[in-house]
Parts: sequence; C-alpha cells; structure tokens
Amino acid sequence: MPLRSQWNRPASRPALQPRRTALIQLIAAGMLLFGGMGCATILHNGSAGQGLDYFQRPHSADVWSPKIEGWQRRERFDAALLAPLESGPAVHSAGYSAANQQLPNDQAAENGLRAKYFDFRAERRRALAADVASWIQSEAKQHYREDGPIDHWATLEETLARGGDDCDGLELLAFHALRDLGFSASEVYRAIVVRPSDGQHHMVTLWFEDPEDPWVIDPTGAMTLGMPRMSDLPEWTPIKVFSESLEYTVRNRSESYAQTP
Repeated sequence: MPLRSQWNRPASRPALQPRRTALIQLIAAGMLLFGGMGCATILHNGSAGQGLDYFQRPHSADVWSPKIEGWQRRERFDAALLAPLESGPAVHSAGYSAANQQLPNDQAAENGLRAKYFDFRAERRRALAADVASWIQSEAKQHYREDGPIDHWATLEETLARGGDDCDGLELLAFHALRDLGFSASEVYRAIVVRPSDGQHHMVTLWFEDPEDPWVIDPTGAMTLGMPRMSDLPEWTPIKVFSESLEYTVRNRSESYAQTP
C-alpha cells in the first residue's frame, strides 16, 4: 500500500459497525501481501466498544508473526549494542491497583494517605505519558520519513540514525520513552491497529493503566491526537500487541473463551 502523509489527508469518513475478527484478519493478510502495513493518514475521534482480550497467543499461521519476529530480533540486537542506561523503577500497576478497592468504605479512608498516594501517582504518570504523546506528535511533523515501496520496520537505533521514519519507526520513540521513564514492560506495548472501513493499518503505543482499555499514543497523530483511551476510537480495531520479546493477538473475549488450548 502506498504511504500518504497525514498532513494531506482527505475528509473524515463515518464510523462503521465493528466487524468480526475473522474479517479483520483477512484484511490484514491482504494488506500484508500487497505492500506491507503502511501508515494511517486520517484523524478520527469517537467512542468504541469494549470486551477485547489483548493478550491471546497468536495462531501458528498468523500473517503478522514473521514480521513481528523479524523486528524483535533486530531490536534486541541493536539494544545490546547500545547498552542503554537502566530505566527508572518500574511500577507494576501504574496506579491501577486492587489496593484501591481494599479500603474501608468510610470518609476517613477516602481521604487517607493510601488513597491520596495512589491518586497522586496516577495523576503524575498520566501527565508524563501525555507529555510523551504531545512531544512525539510535534516532532513527527519534522521527522516523518516515508519507507517507499517496501515497508520496513525500523529499530530504535535505525530511526535515530536516519533522523526519522514513518509511523512504525516514530512510534518506537514513544514506546521506549515510556519504558525509559519508568513505565513497566508489563504495561507498555506496541500495537497494530486497523480501520475496517478501508483496511488502513497503523502503529501506536498502548499504555495499559487499565488492563481492558489502554491509553493510545499515536506518534503521527494520523489516528488520533493527544492520549485518548482505545474505547474512544470506534473506527479502529487493535489486532496485535507486542514488545521486543512478547507477541499477543487481540480477540473479543467471547471468541477467546471459545478457543481450544
């Protein structure tokens, strides 16, 4: 698929009803065969449904797995060469903690130190993540580089050395920035999303403060600006979630329960 700049995007299209995962996977396979992932080019806003399971094991014939595995190998290799500084202390829950639900139901507890601590931590981390989103969306205007006819997923080092990249390279800056600033590897992932209305694919960073409705950081702002929840973007469907060492397939929970081991 030819890549278009998001700053010359056509008018928005109306949202469509969600389609079945099988149709989405068929679209993904077709787009992968005919030119790679590409990057989204249209800005949308809205409100999406819930009930997705983001961490399902991919099928053995998943069309995205070879592409993801190739990037993972190169990313780990480059990271070892760079020997980056250790990230700050990882916070497993990122403010989303069962401890908030274990407080006595009285006014004193609601104003107590435990509640204040979790509220303060969540507020600061959201502000930090929002700053990362704002920064990368601003920098993307200067450092957006098209891949050309062959879609190549860059590593972070390749993106920095080149001075920019398309959505899948620029997204790495958000992904690594959150991790380097202390967000846990268990809560920050790369994600492939698809717009079923036209089969457009895009790469974003997901921060799972809420395990069922992550925050979305779109590096180019083609899908969304700011840092909305995934549920606020009804025209887009996440299909893959991964990091440099993990890969998951996103399915509806009803479909997940029906899967055989």
